[in-house]
Amino acid sequence: MTAEPLTVTALGQSGFVFDFGGTRIVIDPYLTDSLARHSEALRRQIPVVREPGELTDVDWVLLTHNHGDHTDPDTLIPLAAASPGARLIAPYDSRESLASLGVAWSAVVPPLEWLELGAGVSVRTIPAAHTKLERNTDGELRWAGYLLRMGGITIYHAGDTIPHEEIFAALAGEQIDYAMLPVNERNFYRDRAHLVGNLTLREAFRMAADLGVRTLIPVHWDLFAANSTHPEEIELLHRLEAPDFALEFFPAGTVRTLS
Repeated sequence: MTAEPLTVTALGQSGFVFDFGGTRIVIDPYLTDSLARHSEALRRQIPVVREPGELTDVDWVLLTHNHGDHTDPDTLIPLAAASPGARLIAPYDSRESLASLGVAWSAVVPPLEWLELGAGVSVRTIPAAHTKLERNTDGELRWAGYLLRMGGITIYHAGDTIPHEEIFAALAGEQIDYAMLPVNERNFYRDRAHLVGNLTLREAFRMAADLGVRTLIPVHWDLFAANSTHPEEIELLHRLEAPDFALEFFPAGTVRTLS
Protein backbone atom coordinates (compact mmCIF):
# COMPACT_ATOMS: atom_id res chain seq x y z
CA MET A 1 0.00 0.00 0.00
CA THR A 2 1.14 3.54 -0.64
CA ALA A 3 1.49 6.06 2.16
CA GLU A 4 0.36 8.85 -0.19
CA PRO A 5 -2.50 8.81 -2.70
CA LEU A 6 -1.60 8.72 -6.39
CA THR A 7 -4.06 10.80 -8.38
CA VAL A 8 -4.24 10.45 -12.15
CA THR A 9 -6.07 12.90 -14.40
CA ALA A 10 -6.69 11.82 -18.01
CA LEU A 11 -6.30 14.56 -20.60
CA GLY A 12 -7.34 12.49 -23.63
CA GLN A 13 -5.30 10.76 -26.35
CA SER A 14 -2.13 9.80 -24.42
CA GLY A 15 -2.05 12.73 -22.01
CA PHE A 16 -2.06 12.37 -18.23
CA VAL A 17 -1.32 14.32 -15.06
CA PHE A 18 0.14 12.39 -12.11
CA ASP A 19 0.09 13.85 -8.61
CA PHE A 20 1.93 12.04 -5.86
CA GLY A 21 3.49 13.26 -2.63
CA GLY A 22 3.74 16.87 -3.77
CA THR A 23 5.21 16.01 -7.18
CA ARG A 24 3.20 16.79 -10.32
CA ILE A 25 4.11 15.14 -13.63
CA VAL A 26 2.46 15.77 -16.98
CA ILE A 27 2.91 13.37 -19.90
CA ASP A 28 2.05 14.19 -23.54
CA PRO A 29 -0.56 16.91 -23.00
CA TYR A 30 -2.54 17.86 -26.11
CA LEU A 31 -4.98 20.52 -24.98
CA THR A 32 -5.79 22.41 -28.18
CA ASP A 33 -7.17 21.67 -31.62
CA SER A 34 -4.01 22.87 -33.35
CA LEU A 35 -3.66 19.87 -35.67
CA ALA A 36 -7.00 20.64 -37.30
CA ARG A 37 -5.23 23.57 -38.98
CA HIS A 38 -3.29 21.02 -41.02
CA SER A 39 -5.94 18.36 -41.68
CA GLU A 40 -9.66 18.00 -41.07
CA ALA A 41 -8.96 14.34 -40.26
CA LEU A 42 -7.10 15.58 -37.18
CA ARG A 43 -9.93 17.62 -35.71
CA ARG A 44 -10.66 16.66 -32.11
CA GLN A 45 -13.82 14.68 -31.48
CA ILE A 46 -13.68 15.22 -27.70
CA PRO A 47 -13.50 18.59 -25.95
CA VAL A 48 -10.42 20.00 -24.28
CA VAL A 49 -10.75 19.09 -20.59
CA ARG A 50 -8.19 21.54 -19.18
CA GLU A 51 -6.77 24.78 -20.56
CA PRO A 52 -2.96 24.59 -20.83
CA GLY A 53 -2.53 27.64 -18.61
CA GLU A 54 -4.46 25.87 -15.85
CA LEU A 55 -1.67 23.32 -15.44
CA THR A 56 0.18 25.09 -12.67
CA ASP A 57 2.69 23.76 -10.15
CA VAL A 58 3.96 21.20 -12.66
CA ASP A 59 7.35 19.80 -11.65
CA TRP A 60 8.09 17.62 -14.67
CA VAL A 61 6.85 17.45 -18.27
CA LEU A 62 7.54 14.13 -20.02
CA LEU A 63 7.13 13.91 -23.79
CA THR A 64 7.33 10.70 -25.76
CA HIS A 65 8.00 12.07 -29.27
CA ASN A 66 7.76 15.06 -31.57
CA HIS A 67 4.32 14.57 -33.13
CA GLY A 68 1.81 17.36 -32.65
CA ASP A 69 -0.60 15.40 -30.47
CA HIS A 70 2.26 14.61 -28.06
CA THR A 71 4.54 17.66 -28.42
CA ASP A 72 2.09 20.49 -29.09
CA PRO A 73 3.60 23.99 -28.98
CA ASP A 74 0.15 25.56 -28.55
CA THR A 75 -0.21 23.52 -25.34
CA LEU A 76 3.36 23.62 -24.09
CA ILE A 77 4.10 27.34 -24.47
CA PRO A 78 1.23 28.45 -22.18
CA LEU A 79 1.95 25.50 -19.89
CA ALA A 80 5.54 26.74 -19.58
CA ALA A 81 4.25 30.20 -18.65
CA ALA A 82 1.95 28.68 -16.01
CA SER A 83 4.67 26.37 -14.63
CA PRO A 84 7.99 28.10 -15.36
CA GLY A 85 9.85 25.97 -12.83
CA ALA A 86 9.01 22.67 -14.52
CA ARG A 87 11.75 20.49 -15.96
CA LEU A 88 11.49 18.67 -19.28
CA ILE A 89 12.30 15.07 -20.16
CA ALA A 90 11.90 14.46 -23.88
CA PRO A 91 13.61 12.93 -26.93
CA TYR A 92 16.03 15.12 -28.82
CA ASP A 93 13.71 16.42 -31.52
CA SER A 94 11.02 17.43 -29.02
CA ARG A 95 13.66 19.28 -26.98
CA GLU A 96 15.00 21.02 -30.06
CA SER A 97 11.51 21.97 -31.24
CA LEU A 98 10.57 23.56 -27.93
CA ALA A 99 13.92 25.31 -27.51
CA SER A 100 13.49 26.89 -30.96
CA LEU A 101 10.16 28.32 -29.74
CA GLY A 102 11.73 29.85 -26.66
CA VAL A 103 10.49 27.37 -24.06
CA ALA A 104 13.08 27.83 -21.35
CA TRP A 105 12.51 24.71 -19.26
CA SER A 106 15.63 22.96 -18.05
CA ALA A 107 15.81 19.85 -20.25
CA VAL A 108 16.95 16.35 -19.34
CA VAL A 109 17.90 13.58 -21.75
CA PRO A 110 15.48 10.67 -21.21
CA PRO A 111 17.21 8.57 -18.54
CA LEU A 112 17.94 4.91 -19.24
CA GLU A 113 18.58 4.35 -15.52
CA TRP A 114 16.21 5.33 -12.71
CA LEU A 115 16.05 9.09 -12.11
CA GLU A 116 14.44 10.47 -8.96
CA LEU A 117 11.84 13.13 -9.72
CA GLY A 118 10.65 13.73 -6.15
CA ALA A 119 10.13 11.95 -2.87
CA GLY A 120 9.05 8.42 -3.75
CA VAL A 121 8.85 9.24 -7.47
CA SER A 122 11.28 8.00 -10.12
CA VAL A 123 11.34 7.36 -13.86
CA ARG A 124 13.38 5.59 -16.48
CA THR A 125 13.04 5.57 -20.23
CA ILE A 126 11.79 2.58 -22.18
CA PRO A 127 12.45 2.34 -25.94
CA ALA A 128 9.50 2.77 -28.31
CA ALA A 129 9.11 1.92 -32.00
CA HIS A 130 6.80 4.25 -33.92
CA THR A 131 6.76 2.27 -36.23
CA LYS A 132 10.44 1.39 -35.96
CA LEU A 133 13.01 1.95 -33.25
CA GLU A 134 15.26 4.89 -34.13
CA ARG A 135 18.27 6.61 -32.56
CA ASN A 136 20.28 9.65 -33.55
CA THR A 137 24.06 9.66 -34.00
CA ASP A 138 24.49 10.16 -30.24
CA GLY A 139 22.47 7.02 -29.55
CA GLU A 140 19.45 8.90 -28.20
CA LEU A 141 16.02 7.42 -28.81
CA ARG A 142 13.68 9.26 -31.17
CA TRP A 143 10.58 7.58 -29.66
CA ALA A 144 10.28 6.95 -25.93
CA GLY A 145 8.07 5.34 -23.35
CA TYR A 146 8.42 5.84 -19.60
CA LEU A 147 8.32 3.58 -16.57
CA LEU A 148 7.20 5.50 -13.49
CA ARG A 149 7.37 4.45 -9.84
CA MET A 150 5.23 6.46 -7.45
CA GLY A 151 5.23 5.01 -3.97
CA GLY A 152 4.41 1.34 -4.37
CA ILE A 153 2.83 1.72 -7.83
CA THR A 154 4.58 1.10 -11.16
CA ILE A 155 3.08 2.57 -14.34
CA TYR A 156 4.32 1.95 -17.88
CA HIS A 157 3.37 4.66 -20.39
CA ALA A 158 4.38 3.20 -23.73
CA GLY A 159 4.20 6.36 -25.83
CA ASP A 160 3.44 5.54 -29.46
CA THR A 161 4.80 2.13 -30.36
CA ILE A 162 4.50 -1.27 -31.90
CA PRO A 163 6.02 -4.36 -30.22
CA HIS A 164 9.81 -4.56 -30.26
CA GLU A 165 12.29 -6.87 -28.60
CA GLU A 166 14.15 -3.95 -27.01
CA ILE A 167 10.96 -2.93 -25.21
CA PHE A 168 10.53 -6.39 -23.70
CA ALA A 169 14.22 -6.50 -22.76
CA ALA A 170 13.99 -3.12 -21.03
CA LEU A 171 10.94 -4.19 -19.04
CA ALA A 172 12.14 -7.68 -18.13
CA GLY A 173 11.65 -8.41 -14.45
CA GLU A 174 9.46 -5.37 -13.79
CA GLN A 175 6.18 -5.75 -11.91
CA ILE A 176 3.88 -3.39 -13.79
CA ASP A 177 0.66 -2.40 -12.09
CA TYR A 178 -0.76 -0.26 -14.90
CA ALA A 179 0.24 -0.27 -18.57
CA MET A 180 -0.92 2.56 -20.82
CA LEU A 181 -0.74 1.08 -24.32
CA PRO A 182 -1.86 2.73 -27.59
CA VAL A 183 -4.53 0.73 -29.43
CA ASN A 184 -4.95 2.79 -32.64
CA GLU A 185 -3.72 0.07 -34.97
CA ARG A 186 -1.60 0.74 -38.02
CA ASN A 187 -3.09 -0.56 -41.27
CA PHE A 188 -3.00 -0.03 -45.03
CA TYR A 189 -5.76 2.58 -45.04
CA ARG A 190 -4.32 4.63 -42.21
CA ASP A 191 -0.87 4.46 -43.82
CA ARG A 192 -2.37 5.66 -47.10
CA ALA A 193 -3.99 8.58 -45.25
CA HIS A 194 -0.63 9.38 -43.55
CA LEU A 195 -2.05 8.48 -40.12
CA VAL A 196 0.65 6.66 -38.17
CA GLY A 197 -0.88 3.80 -36.20
CA ASN A 198 0.44 1.79 -33.29
CA LEU A 199 -0.43 -1.52 -31.64
CA THR A 200 -3.35 -3.48 -32.95
CA LEU A 201 -5.82 -4.33 -30.22
CA ARG A 202 -4.70 -7.98 -30.20
CA GLU A 203 -1.05 -6.91 -30.02
CA ALA A 204 -1.83 -4.67 -27.06
CA PHE A 205 -3.56 -7.54 -25.27
CA ARG A 206 -0.70 -9.94 -26.00
CA MET A 207 1.87 -7.36 -24.95
CA ALA A 208 0.05 -6.72 -21.67
CA ALA A 209 -0.10 -10.47 -21.03
CA ASP A 210 3.57 -11.02 -21.91
CA LEU A 211 4.61 -8.19 -19.58
CA GLY A 212 2.46 -9.58 -16.79
CA VAL A 213 0.71 -6.26 -16.18
CA ARG A 214 -2.10 -6.13 -13.65
CA THR A 215 -4.27 -3.55 -15.43
CA LEU A 216 -4.33 -2.39 -19.05
CA ILE A 217 -5.35 1.22 -19.68
CA PRO A 218 -5.94 1.69 -23.44
CA VAL A 219 -4.79 5.05 -24.81
CA HIS A 220 -4.79 6.77 -28.19
CA TRP A 221 -8.33 5.55 -28.91
CA ASP A 222 -10.49 8.62 -28.39
CA LEU A 223 -9.26 11.81 -30.04
CA PHE A 224 -9.38 11.63 -33.85
CA ALA A 225 -12.25 9.90 -35.64
CA ALA A 226 -9.97 8.65 -38.43
CA ASN A 227 -7.42 7.20 -36.01
CA SER A 228 -9.50 5.85 -33.15
CA THR A 229 -10.77 2.56 -31.75
CA HIS A 230 -14.26 1.90 -30.44
CA PRO A 231 -14.18 1.21 -26.68
CA GLU A 232 -16.92 -1.39 -27.20
CA GLU A 233 -14.53 -3.34 -29.41
CA ILE A 234 -11.87 -3.25 -26.70
CA GLU A 235 -14.33 -4.36 -24.05
CA LEU A 236 -15.67 -7.17 -26.24
CA LEU A 237 -12.22 -8.63 -26.88
CA HIS A 238 -11.41 -8.45 -23.18
CA ARG A 239 -14.62 -10.28 -22.33
CA LEU A 240 -14.11 -12.95 -25.00
CA GLU A 241 -10.45 -13.63 -24.26
CA ALA A 242 -10.72 -13.23 -20.46
CA PRO A 243 -7.01 -12.42 -19.97
CA ASP A 244 -5.37 -12.33 -16.56
CA PHE A 245 -5.12 -8.54 -16.57
CA ALA A 246 -7.93 -6.13 -15.74
CA LEU A 247 -9.14 -3.51 -18.22
CA GLU A 248 -9.80 0.09 -17.22
CA PHE A 249 -10.73 3.09 -19.35
CA PHE A 250 -9.65 6.59 -18.39
CA PRO A 251 -11.82 8.83 -20.60
CA ALA A 252 -10.66 12.44 -20.97
CA GLY A 253 -11.46 14.38 -17.83
CA THR A 254 -11.41 11.30 -15.58
CA VAL A 255 -9.73 11.80 -12.19
CA ARG A 256 -8.86 8.64 -10.30
CA THR A 257 -6.88 7.58 -7.27
CA LEU A 258 -4.80 4.49 -8.01
CA SER A 259 -3.80 1.78 -5.58
